[in-house]
Amino acid sequence: MPAFRGLAQLSGDSDTRIENRAVTVFLSYARADQARATRLSTALADAGLDVWWDAKIEGGAAFAKSIESALDRADAVVVLWSQSSVASDWVRDEAARGRDQKKLVPIRLDGTEPPLGFGQYHAIDFSKWRGSVATSDFKNLLSAVALMAGREAAPVLVPVATSRRRALTLAAGTAVALGAGLTAWRQGLFGRAPTRLANSVAVLPYKNLSGDPSQTYFSDGLSEEVRTTLARNNSLRVMAQTSSGKFRDSKEDAVTIAGLLGVAFLLDGSVRRSGDVVRVVADLIDGQTGFSKWSQSFDRKLADIFSVQSEIANTVARVLALRVANDADAGKKLGGTQDIDAYDAYLRGRALYDTSSNETEDRAALAQFEAAIAADPNYAAAHAARSRALTYVANNYASGDQLRSLHQEAVSAARRAIALAPDLADAHSTLGYTLFKSDLDVRGARAPLDRSVELAPGEATVQGRFAIYAAAVGRLAEAKKAIKIAHGLDPLNPLIPSTEGYILYAAREYASVAAPIMKALELNPKMGGTYSFIGSAALMLGQLDAASEAYAKESNKMFGLPGIAIVEQKRGHQSLAQQAMSELVATFGKSALYQQAQVLAQWGDRDAALATLEQAWEAGDSGMTYTRFDPLLDSLRQEPKFVGLLEKMGFE
Repeated sequence: MPAFRGLAQLSGDSDTRIENRAVTVFLSYARADQARATRLSTALADAGLDVWWDAKIEGGAAFAKSIESALDRADAVVVLWSQSSVASDWVRDEAARGRDQKKLVPIRLDGTEPPLGFGQYHAIDFSKWRGSVATSDFKNLLSAVALMAGREAAPVLVPVATSRRRALTLAAGTAVALGAGLTAWRQGLFGRAPTRLANSVAVLPYKNLSGDPSQTYFSDGLSEEVRTTLARNNSLRVMAQTSSGKFRDSKEDAVTIAGLLGVAFLLDGSVRRSGDVVRVVADLIDGQTGFSKWSQSFDRKLADIFSVQSEIANTVARVLALRVANDADAGKKLGGTQDIDAYDAYLRGRALYDTSSNETEDRAALAQFEAAIAADPNYAAAHAARSRALTYVANNYASGDQLRSLHQEAVSAARRAIALAPDLADAHSTLGYTLFKSDLDVRGARAPLDRSVELAPGEATVQGRFAIYAAAVGRLAEAKKAIKIAHGLDPLNPLIPSTEGYILYAAREYASVAAPIMKALELNPKMGGTYSFIGSAALMLGQLDAASEAYAKESNKMFGLPGIAIVEQKRGHQSLAQQAMSELVATFGKSALYQQAQVLAQWGDRDAALATLEQAWEAGDSGMTYTRFDPLLDSLRQEPKFVGLLEKMGFE
């Protein structure tokens, strides 16, 4: 049963109470603040709490003994810091007892900073409180007390209309990209918005309040670390980074965002970094009402940022009536670090990797991951990230003679991550995907990818990588199930519906391929490699005009030109077909060996197609992972050389 009766009563009724047994609050204050303490005691009692303060000491009772007993019995110790109380030995002693028993709830009456030893605990500002139980500061106090008592936190009535996400305007470019996706969602292009599930939460990108745009990587990284920590709890459904990130500066209110993402709660926040001091503010918002369910700020030294991640994740989980095992030791076991320099370099690398658009930025991301490892050689997450960066650099920028060595480095880095953190799902997923896409070791990729989904059934990226592999090896039912899970966790990520189209193509359900890929293009109109699947599906259906139109729209010529060469040959336009093939070879050379083999197979030149596939295998061309299901190679399937290639790669 919820700890508080409901929003209607919190909005104004006097019967706002914590249910079941009464929650006991010990009120600690200085004598000079007695008038304000009396007012607060009355308000807390009206809210249904059992308030103990020294006015309750019976005549003749041993003063110190009564206080000590009351402190031990209390669910929460509310300390009223003021200019007078910070100088009071009694208040300091009572506050220390509350702190040591982990039930301290400090408030500031006049803006005075807490004394030494208590500055790391967020104090609720009561300097403007005049006795009303309907104010947000009083509701914040009720929430904090409820948490200390192990109850669900009271909603804090902060209207969404005043939130920063509603007030901020989007940059023009972001507005266009995001607006297209959300408009399409509302118009039904993606079907119904997802159903909200209990215990589901989206961690929105934390706002960078440092006044320095270059520090955004840190606020983004911290929010993602909290998201990852929460996702380790299999009882929580945590929205993936890509979908959550769509609402970085959105004008949409909290209820709308939660509805679009299909989550019950939003975790919003901000980060202010100044020198070696960080202030993190976290706000858990009810997606049905838009009201804050819990809010807290954390002032820490930069070196203590890891404890903030744990505190936020654990407190949110507690508010959702769950538990997350996430102490420092657990963090290390799951791939983390306690070295702030390593962590900072890792966050910088991830920010570059997630947004890079050229070779310089991709190599800079790789350098940051390597710097993180240099600072902490046992940082498993950094080793996994380095593996992915190496794979991307190899597949996109490396020359043929560099390809194999970079792939081997990538595999070694992923194996190192697993050795350091055997339960890190991302490391297993990275190893499996690297073995599959870079090393072309289909058989070797199976175990780590299977293990990854066992460890992290709630990670969209893990599910997505597994889905691609499962489709390629013919495990189509598993692929469809995994991509459905990924879509539920990351509905605004264009890679998810794009992968769904790939799976349907692998399943030879050609008539269904276009629909999910068009969803992906609604979310990201510039996404490459998408129209080629639509074109190939149309080609398999005998729709040459539709295929030609789709191939012409393909932004990545490595995938568009082969389709044009095939279609024009089927139309009898040999010169146009040869022109497209020549452009493919001249532009991409050995990087497009697999695509050249597709064209040759469709042209009926089996010997040349098989020889080119052999070259693609030797070069480590990632296109070879399509060979088991690729209908463009069907004319080769009975050839012994083709069967031998599949066996060498580990296809069954």
